[in-house]
Amino acid sequence: MKTYNLDEVTDRFVGKKGTQNRDAFENELKLELIGQTIKQIRKERNLTQEQLGELVGVKKAQISKIENSLTDARFDTIIKVFKALNAKINFNVELLNQKVAIQ
Repeated sequence: MKTYNLDEVTDRFVGKKGTQNRDAFENELKLELIGQTIKQIRKERNLTQEQLGELVGVKKAQISKIENSLTDARFDTIIKVFKALNAKINFNVELLNQKVAIQ
């Protein structure tokens, strides 16, 4: 029986890297991971969604949506959530080898 790695399966059923379907899939996956991370940290800090919402300045429903990846939360809201949780976050930016046309 042949085995496949995750990249091979994803390429076949979602699309190759760089395609619109693959980019959308990977973005959704990242949002899901962010939501799960926020939920885990919130629970470790013994905070309710309502308490975290108060610290951030949003309603409990917004925290629930973020944790369950039901919304495309604004970047600044996500930053505020992590700050309220006293969590250090890092973002990596990778420059691709693409020519930029300046007009």
